[in-house]
Amino acid sequence: MELLITLCARGGSKGIPGKNIRLINNKPLIAYSIETALKFSNTQPATISLSTDDQKIKDIAASFGIVTDYTRPAEYATDSAGKTDAIYDLLKYEENRANRKFDYVLDLDVTSPLRTVDDLAAAFGILTEDEKALNLFSVNKAGRNPYFNMVEANGNGYYGLVKQGDFLTRQSAPPVYELNASFYFYRRNFFEAKVRSTINNRSLIYIVPHLCFDLDEPVDFEFMSYLIENNKLDFSL
Repeated sequence: MELLITLCARGGSKGIPGKNIRLINNKPLIAYSIETALKFSNTQPATISLSTDDQKIKDIAASFGIVTDYTRPAEYATDSAGKTDAIYDLLKYEENRANRKFDYVLDLDVTSPLRTVDDLAAAFGILTEDEKALNLFSVNKAGRNPYFNMVEANGNGYYGLVKQGDFLTRQSAPPVYELNASFYFYRRNFFEAKVRSTINNRSLIYIVPHLCFDLDEPVDFEFMSYLIENNKLDFSL
């Protein structure tokens, strides 16, 4: 099986400026994902590729072993650009460069590095065992449940549950999950089918069995820094 591991890291970030290369425990954030990619490629042969529009990110990635001549096109480097479009452009670049097709793509999100090689191996196994599935993404059990304690406007000025059901406790409601944005596996035909959304009717999930979250706000970065710098994680990166 031919596997491409992608690392997508735009230079611009409004929520946390420079977050992709900001230091956590004296190491650039992107380095955690690079190291995981390299470890996984030792168990599952893979090509690792970087998509960025920023030369400084390229230079830092190169210092950790990932060198590329690819530069993300401007149309895929805006706030409104879809990430799967950026991944597909990188996939085509790597296929043309290597003159071969990849069977799978693994995208490691730089801003959600709390994953392990064991997570990736287990998740990859789930996807490869289901020939009909197009993709798989990592999730956590949700802290809120739309059947029990999440509400939305119902159109007449009042509010009701997001999903209807006669459930008196959160435990009795159907289980729901939240994306942690850590990693996504795709079959090659996901891109050929021109599927626009990562979440589709042929998606699978991998439930991460430990703490995992992405960095959206400055406080998220501070929390993750504290956990890593003080050895508070109950697993090894």
